[in-house]
Amino acid sequence: MRVHTCYFCSGPVYPGHGIMFVRNDSKVFRFCRSKCHKNFKMKRNPRKVTWTKAYRKAHGKEMVYDKALAVSAARRNIPVRYDRNVVATTLNAMKRSAQIHAKRERMFYKKRMAGKKSQQLAEAQKLVGQNVPQFAERETMEEKPSEPQEAQVVSDEEYAMDEEPAEAVKIPVAATKKRKNKKSRGEGKMDMD
Repeated sequence: MRVHTCYFCSGPVYPGHGIMFVRNDSKVFRFCRSKCHKNFKMKRNPRKVTWTKAYRKAHGKEMVYDKALAVSAARRNIPVRYDRNVVATTLNAMKRSAQIHAKRERMFYKKRMAGKKSQQLAEAQKLVGQNVPQFAERETMEEKPSEPQEAQVVSDEEYAMDEEPAEAVKIPVAATKKRKNKKSRGEGKMDMD
């Protein structure tokens, strides 16, 4: 099973999915969905469309080059005689490269989001500054110690008087088709009394 990459968004295109476009010069373009195909036909640049991987990499949202993956790809297609030790070291190297890649992704994300907390704090302070009366009411309510209230006995009549009548709510009823009554004889004639 071969998983191709979308020419426009760089997403995976699984067998039996997507669109394949072959140009006159026999160059093959594969698209994961019609959205990518339509954007390609409109001659849009994937680096300028925000939801593509090319845009994310060009604008520093994702890691561009990872040396751990490049090392594993260097000796991929060289046939080697089976050796148990080689297989064991290869499996260990694959696990280690996955760990390194995950660690680098985390560090990249932390660096990218480093200034975000101070920015969010500034936005929150600005919001509080704009809505001072609203937050002042909450603070006064929180400062007052809540005193336990005594239970009150209320009769049914008083309870019924306290309640306000509920507003009438109109519920839409699905329109039903009215069937025409079939007349056995004299269809076009009107009955006169």
